[in-house]
Amino acid sequence: MSKSPLSQLASISEGMIGKAANNPTAARLLQTGQQLIDRTDDLTKRVRGLEAMEKRIVELEERVDKLEKKRARKPAASKGEPASGDA
Repeated sequence: MSKSPLSQLASISEGMIGKAANNPTAARLLQTGQQLIDRTDDLTKRVRGLEAMEKRIVELEERVDKLEKKRARKPAASKGEPASGDA
């Protein structure tokens, strides 16, 4: 019986992976590739965290702006009133 093209391809792939595992250069290349994947994942997590922090900062800035506007309105409304009871 002859092998199907798919099983031949799988056999060739297994052989190449076995040879690559024994080759120090290929092993370093695979290790470097895995480190790149790990670092990319870490950076992705950090960026997501920064996006959440930026959103929170925007919300806090809006709250501060509202509070500053309220504080600015209060002195303007009380200008007509005397500052002390000395008349």
